[in-house]
Amino acid sequence: MKNSNRKRSNQSNFAKLSIFQPQKYRFKKKCPLSGTGAPKIDYKNIKLLKKYITENGKIMPSRITSVSQKKQRELSLSIKRARNLALL
Repeated sequence: MKNSNRKRSNQSNFAKLSIFQPQKYRFKKKCPLSGTGAPKIDYKNIKLLKKYITENGKIMPSRITSVSQKKQRELSLSIKRARNLALL
């Protein structure tokens, strides 16, 4: 009887798993704007800035682009400057 109870509890635990739980073996992407050979963030570099803007003109979040927090701040500032000067 104890074995049958164990099987039922395992099945119920398996049913409770969801896609929103953290995965054990998830690797962290490196920031594409930091490190050696990375492009410099500047408001005049429109080709680079367009990669981090949606079609509607919104700045993409760092969780999607995997940009570090420091570089995301620089990026958003330079995008806003380029918008202000009508480069974007």
